Amino acid sequence: MAGDTWVVVGLGNPGPAYADTRHNVGYRVCDLLAQRMGGSWRTHKSRRAHVVEGRLPPLPGPRLVLGRPRSYMNESGGPVAGLLQYYDAAPERLVVVHDELDLPADSVRVKFGGGDNGHNGLRSIRTSLKTGDFHRIRVGIGRPAGRQSPADYVLAPMSASDRRAMELHIERCADAVESLARNGLSATQQDYNS
Repeated sequence: MAGDTWVVVGLGNPGPAYADTRHNVGYRVCDLLAQRMGGSWRTHKSRRAHVVEGRLPPLPGPRLVLGRPRSYMNESGGPVAGLLQYYDAAPERLVVVHDELDLPADSVRVKFGGGDNGHNGLRSIRTSLKTGDFHRIRVGIGRPAGRQSPADYVLAPMSASDRRAMELHIERCADAVESLARNGLSATQQDYNS
């Protein structure tokens, strides 16, 4: 199974209190991908993540295992490492979708490898995998205006207008994941990193 499988993990925090926050855009991108694949979330055997397994349409498209850790974002490493082990997938076949304060709110960047840039979810994954050599879909959420703390900004519910804008942004980020699985890194970077 491992050869053609991509493990795509959306980072976020579990529970309804976090559902409409910027910090949960990784979950939301994976929710949209699951919808496109016609799949439903189920609890993984490890009980540390929810997963959807399937192929991207049109069939037979690339095989994806979508994952959402059931832990808080800062503790994502263990569940992600467990998914890679279970599906016998190398870190190079991992795509982590996460919020990025240092990118404008309407941008996406696709990259392979690198540091965690202060993102605790990425730090946890890098620590558990003992490598940073995995793909990232960096979902730009922008920085807070004024003196609002970044922690309050990423965890506060979004306004109605921000939610509408985020829905369009989530579509584009899901498209970037699909492009990465279908066309590879270089072509996806050309199309999405501008």
